[in-house]
Amino acid sequence: MFFLDRFLSESLRAQEEARKAFKVITEETRPLSPSSLGAYAIAEASPSSFIFYSNIDSDPLKERVRYFLDGTVLKRGIIKPSGDPLSYNPDDETTSEIIHNVANDTTPLFSYYDSDYDGTTPPLGEPVNVSSVRLVKITVLIDKNPSQPPAAITMATQVSMRNLKDNL
Repeated sequence: MFFLDRFLSESLRAQEEARKAFKVITEETRPLSPSSLGAYAIAEASPSSFIFYSNIDSDPLKERVRYFLDGTVLKRGIIKPSGDPLSYNPDDETTSEIIHNVANDTTPLFSYYDSDYDGTTPPLGEPVNVSSVRLVKITVLIDKNPSQPPAAITMATQVSMRNLKDNL
């Protein structure tokens, strides 16, 4: 009885953490746009990290947003441009943990698709040509203890980038 209660509580907590993280990721990714320096909207697209520029606060500058896997934790890094002339200094990055107990091992955290994506199309191959990306799929497997049942919880979402649409 106690095992079942603990399992259900941990499962619900993990799902809620992932849901909140997906909401933030979606809100920040959907309106991505060129950096405040004029760089392309997507800086990096790999299976374990996604870096882009988006205005995530109320100022007129676009922040460099980085989602990346660090061990079993999905983290978010933010760099606000500063200086004169403006620059994105990696030393100024502030990071936060957003999803714990990530167990993706062989499953890519991020998969990228071009404008031909129809729901069954395979993701873009590595290395990803960032100028082709129009949609990102985020898949997270959450498992507090992979050596014990139950199996990992799989949660996924996909985000279409509004400002990169070319099928209007």
